[in-house]
Amino acid sequence: MHPPRSLELANVVARLRDRAGTSAGIRRGPRIEFLCAPEDKGVIAEPSPAKSIHPAWFKRLPGLDRDELSATNNGLTVKRCVPFLDALNIGWIVPLAATVRLEISDAGRSVVAGWEFDREMVSNHSPHQAAGNPYEPRPLMKFHNPWTVRTPPGWSCLFVPPLNRPDDVVEVLSGVVDTDRYVSPINFPFVATAPDGVHTLHKGRPIMQVIPFARDDERLPGVVRAESEQDAVERERVFRSTLAGEGWYRAQSRSSR
Repeated sequence: MHPPRSLELANVVARLRDRAGTSAGIRRGPRIEFLCAPEDKGVIAEPSPAKSIHPAWFKRLPGLDRDELSATNNGLTVKRCVPFLDALNIGWIVPLAATVRLEISDAGRSVVAGWEFDREMVSNHSPHQAAGNPYEPRPLMKFHNPWTVRTPPGWSCLFVPPLNRPDDVVEVLSGVVDTDRYVSPINFPFVATAPDGVHTLHKGRPIMQVIPFARDDERLPGVVRAESEQDAVERERVFRSTLAGEGWYRAQSRSSR
């Protein structure tokens, strides 16, 4: 039995819409959104997929250092380390919206922030809010983030300092937010860790990595045990396969991205 001509036409239109959406970069299904005030769009630095912003040193690094290549050294660099690369690529990077200067003095005990932009960029937490923290006597501060992060129902976000991108001026603290419910900008606590002096953090500097994840009603249970004989066989097989030929992990142990 053939479907009515009207249904066939509707199916064709739907397929064309899907193709148009794909060609325009629109992905079907759940997505993360970053929203800012209309007057800020096009003025402040914008979030980008983490995979589109690699550190300069990583871009310069060759995958194979031929000067190190020998019979006993394959010469491969961290650029060929897929777990390292996947950590760089996961989620989104939220950059510093506008340029900020931090004047650090008294061995880090005093930090004064300044900027020219017409939005508050940095403020201080009260010392009692994190009394006894390992950064003391350096003050706990926060970047004011202009972006509201929104995710579909059941999705939260892990906010972490940009992975494998250590910052030599500030250390941003991590957090988890249910961004399907809390639909308002989230500020980013940080500690200035640089030596005394004036440090300029330019607009667009990677500040936070945002990793969306689906919440489960049932948390994944954990088990701590000694490995079985079968576990040991499998562990050794995977380990030896990784050593036997280049690219085994990417081809056999890594899910497609």
